[in-house]
Amino acid sequence: MDKLIFTALGAASNQSFQRVQLTNDLANISTVGYKRSQSSRPESAYLNGPGFPTRFQPIVPSRVERILLDTGTRMETGNPLDIAMNDATVLGVQAEGGEVAFTRRGDLHVSSDGFLETGTGKLVLGEGGGAIAVPQGGIVNIAPDGTVFFQDPTAEAEASQPIGQLLIRDASAATLVRRSDGLFEAEGANGAGGDIPVGPNTASVDSGSLEGSNVSAVEVMVNLLDFYRSFETQMKVIKSSEEMDKDGSRLMRAG
Repeated sequence: MDKLIFTALGAASNQSFQRVQLTNDLANISTVGYKRSQSSRPESAYLNGPGFPTRFQPIVPSRVERILLDTGTRMETGNPLDIAMNDATVLGVQAEGGEVAFTRRGDLHVSSDGFLETGTGKLVLGEGGGAIAVPQGGIVNIAPDGTVFFQDPTAEAEASQPIGQLLIRDASAATLVRRSDGLFEAEGANGAGGDIPVGPNTASVDSGSLEGSNVSAVEVMVNLLDFYRSFETQMKVIKSSEEMDKDGSRLMRAG
């Protein structure tokens, strides 16, 4: 009886990670540039030890959120500082600890300090790892290759001047995972961030538009219902085992 309860409880505990993933995806369905994570279903693992060799435990092989870079819906904004990243392109930003991390969020703006930031206040990095400083009072445009141009409106005849190059990478050759702060890093970085392996495709962006979340509300809701039904079944197994154990105890006392 204890083995049955242990197996059911182990399955319920291991599935909690998948339920948290799905809940997070659903909560960010309207977040700009949000990328859903790949669900890792529990697998059966053999438990070695005394007794019959028939004991298996459901476990989750990996408790990291691998990012799926499927393209989300494009939204035209007309704002030259809004960028949508093409294919598997990601943008380098500075995390709280100062390390390099990546995002697909492209709602950029110039901070009060004169630096380029994302909508969540993350400092946008340029090639070489430094911040991109933007002079005041000018017009800023971003080219498809990530070059940031500035034009002084008081000098109409003067052409736009490059002031920086966005740190953009093609992540098609890298496995990205979600960090605790919501940013991306290469699998195995363990929170240290850093640059990622560059893929074979050309990293590029589209200015004047934003990318929405790639989460399908219907798909997430169906998966959540599946997990909750599975959880209810496991709880019923534990409850039934408890009742069977009590009945067995009463029969033994009666005998």
